Amino acid sequence: MNPSSPGPQPTPTAETAHYWQAALEGRLEIQYCRACARHKFYPRRFCIKCLSDQIDWVEASGRGRIYTYTVCHVAGHPAFESRVPYAIGIIELDENVRMLAGIVDSDVTRLAVGAPVQVCFERISDDVALPMFRLTDGDSSHD
Repeated sequence: MNPSSPGPQPTPTAETAHYWQAALEGRLEIQYCRACARHKFYPRRFCIKCLSDQIDWVEASGRGRIYTYTVCHVAGHPAFESRVPYAIGIIELDENVRMLAGIVDSDVTRLAVGAPVQVCFERISDDVALPMFRLTDGDSSHD
């Protein structure tokens, strides 16, 4: 989708505004709880593990693996019709959080659970860039 394509767009909230601004600037940022030393995704005001409000934003590595995925052969929205077939997956980041995202610039026949991926960003409007992922040949388990 290019910036002129009308399509669904996220609506930032107080909890997600930082995430969306970082994405627009080409960074994948997630939350980190200082109290229990765990990364968090999706953005929240407090840690769901220990209930602490000691939450910081940190830049994620952007590396991960496909946890699960689906290939869409029917567009879920008219703006996606030119992309069919396209893939959407749950990505398990190296930081041990999972996020839903599109899998782009990749042959859908090469997708597999466990395949390594790297974040990329797709600008869909002047104000919004979406974190997406593409297949890589590398090992995402290194630090």
